[in-house]
Amino acid sequence: MSIGEFARLSRLSPKALRLYDELGLLPPAQVDPDSGYRWYAAGQLDNARLVASLRQIGVLLAEIKVILGLPPEAAAAQVGAYWSGAEADHAGRRDLAGYLVDRLAGKRSVMYEVKVRDIPARSLLCLLRHASNQQEVWAMGKEVIGMLKAQPVPVPRIEGVAGAASLPGLTLRTEPAHQEAYVHLDQDATEAQWQAAGDSALAWAAEQQRQPSDLGLRVTLLTTTAPVTDASKRGGSDFALPLRDRAGAA
Repeated sequence: MSIGEFARLSRLSPKALRLYDELGLLPPAQVDPDSGYRWYAAGQLDNARLVASLRQIGVLLAEIKVILGLPPEAAAAQVGAYWSGAEADHAGRRDLAGYLVDRLAGKRSVMYEVKVRDIPARSLLCLLRHASNQQEVWAMGKEVIGMLKAQPVPVPRIEGVAGAASLPGLTLRTEPAHQEAYVHLDQDATEAQWQAAGDSALAWAAEQQRQPSDLGLRVTLLTTTAPVTDASKRGGSDFALPLRDRAGAA
C-alpha cells in the first residue's frame, strides 16, 4: 500500500514514516528505485501502530527500536519498566511543583530534611570530568567503578601517592576536616528530586547563615556494606553541601 494509506491506517504521518525509515525503525517493504517512493505491507501495521502508541506515552525512538527487537514477553517487561520510571519521574516533578508553590507563597523553603555531619580530614582519589546532565554524571560514576573492578580481588588498601599510582586514571587530593549539610535520597530518586535536594540544602544553609565551602557539591552513592543490615540494604545517595566553619574557613 502507498505511504499515504499506510500513514492513515497506522496513525503515523508520512513525515514520521520517512524519519523512522531513515532511523531503521520502520523501513518500508519496498522502495521504488527511480522515484524513491515508499510502499508498505499490511503485515507492518501492527508494528507501526505499536510505534505510534509507544510515542503517545513518551517512549524515545531509541528505546522503541530496542522494544521492537524483543520477544513479546521481554518487550512487555521493557514497556512496564519504562512506565514505572515515567510515573516516578512525574511524582518527583509533582512534589517539586508543590514545593515551589509553597516557597513562592512564603510557606516553606526546604523540601527535604537537611542534616549536618562532621567530615574528618581525608585523602580522596578523584576523577575530573565536566558533566552537563545527569546521564553524564552516571557515566562518570560507572567509569570509576570500572577502574576499581579492574583491580585484584579483594581490592588492596590504597595508601598515599604510591598507592594512588596503581590507578593512573585517578588523582590524589586532600580535604580538610569540615561539616557538610546533606539530604538523603532513595535509590530510585528522579532528576526533579535531585534538583529539589540541591535547592533544599542551599536554602537550609541560607536560613542557618552557613556559607558553602570551596569544596563543591557532591553526591555520595551508598551501596550495600558488610555486615549486611536493613540500613545498608536500603542504599540510595546523599546530596551533600560542604560548609565553611563558623569563622569562615573553607
